[in-house]
Amino acid sequence: MPNLSNFFQNLSNTFVVFIGFAFFFLIASIVWIAIKDRFQEKHSLRRNYPVLARFRWLFEYLGHFFHYYMVSGDREDKPFNKVERTYAYKSAKGNNRNEAFGSTLDLKDMDFAFVNSQFPYSGEQKLPNEIVYGKRTKNPYTSGSRINISAMSYGALSDVAVLSLSQGAKMGGFLMNTGEGGLSKFHINGGADIIYQIGTAKYGCSNEDLTLNPERLKKLASNAQIKMFEIKLSQGAKPGKGGILPKNKVTKEIAEARGIPVGEASISPNAHKEIKNVNDLVEFISRVKIITEKPVGFKLCLGNINQFDEIINAFKSKIMELEDKGENADHYYPDFITIDSADGGTGAAPLAHMDNMGMTLKEALPSISQILNKYNLKNDIKVIASGKLITPSAAGWAFAQGADAINIGRGFLFSLGCIQARLCNKNKCPTGITTHKKKYTKGLVPENKSIRVMQYHKHLTEDIMGIAHSCGVSSFDLLTKQHIRNVKIDINNIH
Repeated sequence: MPNLSNFFQNLSNTFVVFIGFAFFFLIASIVWIAIKDRFQEKHSLRRNYPVLARFRWLFEYLGHFFHYYMVSGDREDKPFNKVERTYAYKSAKGNNRNEAFGSTLDLKDMDFAFVNSQFPYSGEQKLPNEIVYGKRTKNPYTSGSRINISAMSYGALSDVAVLSLSQGAKMGGFLMNTGEGGLSKFHINGGADIIYQIGTAKYGCSNEDLTLNPERLKKLASNAQIKMFEIKLSQGAKPGKGGILPKNKVTKEIAEARGIPVGEASISPNAHKEIKNVNDLVEFISRVKIITEKPVGFKLCLGNINQFDEIINAFKSKIMELEDKGENADHYYPDFITIDSADGGTGAAPLAHMDNMGMTLKEALPSISQILNKYNLKNDIKVIASGKLITPSAAGWAFAQGADAINIGRGFLFSLGCIQARLCNKNKCPTGITTHKKKYTKGLVPENKSIRVMQYHKHLTEDIMGIAHSCGVSSFDLLTKQHIRNVKIDINNIH
């Protein structure tokens, strides 16, 4: 027993000595930081309030995390509130998506309502009709899904995130857009059907001067996994700006996929060198279709509806010109148009472009089908809508406004576990989705997350079908503007 008593006495003494050294080190560190802050000249707060001023940055960093968990209400957080994010999480995990005790949506915030039928559809359950892209191309593509993964580049996303999305898309039978960052081995290894996006820098298919390289494009088109090509004119979150990938995210593998130097920022120009006006766009679409022999479309965030009318008129005029001569005009038909909303997501963009540039989907989409019908092109050109369509209500609205398909980005990121930390551009994403640091990406396991990607798609599809059935039609591809009632309630008039 005396030996045991001595052991505990020695252990206690050692602990006291350790605490003493730790306290001394802490005090010395604080004194050193205080001296450093007091005599530096870059930051006035640190100079005036040594040490204490540093807590301001800590609170700023942690502020929006605490706000979400402790302060914000169900419908308050931005850009996606708790209700929207929770729906995505529950769908991805396969949890019960029903809620209790009534809606938390304030009546004054209701923009629209679905026109439910007194005779809901109760017939045979079926999926939406297949959608065929590029009926006039040599290799049309038929998809069983009208909900696909939006353009998100490898580079902006981590390798495991891209692999998870590709595997999930393969399991669920839906498309994945590469984004402008080129085709990586992670897209390929996941097995998904791919839309290859040709951005303004033309990563993967460019010459040194960023013009199109026909040989490289033809080689890409020979890849059976690539089903379609999308020419990106502008992106909703930053219309008028090219892609921005900070240099600290340009790893060796990303550099190989894009054909750029390692460790240098990847900044795309704001426009294609070959496209200066609508006629240039018409000719560029034709050129890409001839080279690839696959469906080709383009993506844009509109500035106004008249601009879209001008673009479609240019295509129609060229088609009529050739047909009047008895020539084949099939290669002048864009096979799809992706309409991106001004409130779309991005990993990095100037604030002014995110806040005050471009038209939202709510402004643009209702007129798109009308213009295509005006030029008798709606049957040939599919409309893909993109922009915050992560819930059944938002997606159902888009189909009712004439969208043939929708693209979702951030909804699928939530299915991977995204917590809206908004650190995408800092390479510090805590969930491993938008970072390339192994200490973060090790937490994202594709074998598990890919199942959540598939399940989010599956349950979202089911829930939009439920809306369609309530409106009296068998499938959501049959929803029309007649199934939407525009609502803007003046709360002061409610008694």
